[in-house]
Amino acid sequence: MNIDELCQTARAMVQKGKGILAADESTGTIAKRFDSIGVASTADSRRDWREMLFRTEPAMSEYISGVILYDETLRQSTADGTPLVEIIRRAGAIPGIKVDTGAQDMAGFAGEKITAGLDGLRARMKEYHDLGARFAKWRAVITIGDGRPTETCIRSNCHALARYAAICQEASIVPIVEPEVLMDGAHTMERCYAVTEHTLKHLYMELFCHRVVLEGTVLKPNMVLPGKDSHQKASVEEVASATVKCLKATVPVAVPGIAFLSGGQSDVEATAHLNAMNANHDTPWNLTYSYGRALQAAPLKAWAGKAENYDAAQAAFNHRARMNSLATFGKWDKSMEG
Repeated sequence: MNIDELCQTARAMVQKGKGILAADESTGTIAKRFDSIGVASTADSRRDWREMLFRTEPAMSEYISGVILYDETLRQSTADGTPLVEIIRRAGAIPGIKVDTGAQDMAGFAGEKITAGLDGLRARMKEYHDLGARFAKWRAVITIGDGRPTETCIRSNCHALARYAAICQEASIVPIVEPEVLMDGAHTMERCYAVTEHTLKHLYMELFCHRVVLEGTVLKPNMVLPGKDSHQKASVEEVASATVKCLKATVPVAVPGIAFLSGGQSDVEATAHLNAMNANHDTPWNLTYSYGRALQAAPLKAWAGKAENYDAAQAAFNHRARMNSLATFGKWDKSMEG
């Protein structure tokens, strides 16, 4: 473990003005997104799409600090033989890798999930470091519903996140810890707050018990929002205030930064909420973004699988990356979306 290197990388991942591009969709997930634009999902089409994103300027050099990759992408090269990892590096961004193998049904707990992927992780981490990855991501899923989440689900997922984080740091790879409380359901904002708070408290207890160096980690949490089927509506500032309050009650100041997931929000909503947090609230951490769909939806639609649409797709990616960069300073305004 190189603690100095871990801390330096973590700080670079959450530096002001930049955020993380989550391009780690599994083969099944990206196939669904390609279906929406009528494009067949093949190794070549997935490579072409991601290469287009990674070559976009000024987005990659000015607004993106790191890119989370899928195992396939970490190993892929462009048509001219350049590794995709090298394109990311040349832009000044840090390559990362998703290492969990997905959320599985939790035995004995109907409707709840436990994330798999710990078996063989130490060996995979060494290989990923050799391939150029300097940070990793592991996503736990917490569902709100009747009798859910259970204490067992929260504790089990936080324990797995901590074990993963310790293995990452052993390999000099920064762990992104992602305990996502899903928006699915009709729950209130207050219920989301309570579950998020409880989950984060357990997470940091487990990280402490597993001797994880917090200065060499990044937190990727959900924002505090009403469920997507809830009748409750929350303003942008209500979401920002509740989210910051929850984080201040749970996250140690040793953590260098927090990179939010967009979690079912629209592109503009995710930007607006991040902007309000940075514009109206003081926090001990840098607050930034680690968005997937909220950065990719617009360029994907513009691209439509056609080479002649590259310029339009890159323009769309540049725009969304710039809007979120401004939000990290609290300087975004909805009028800029025109």
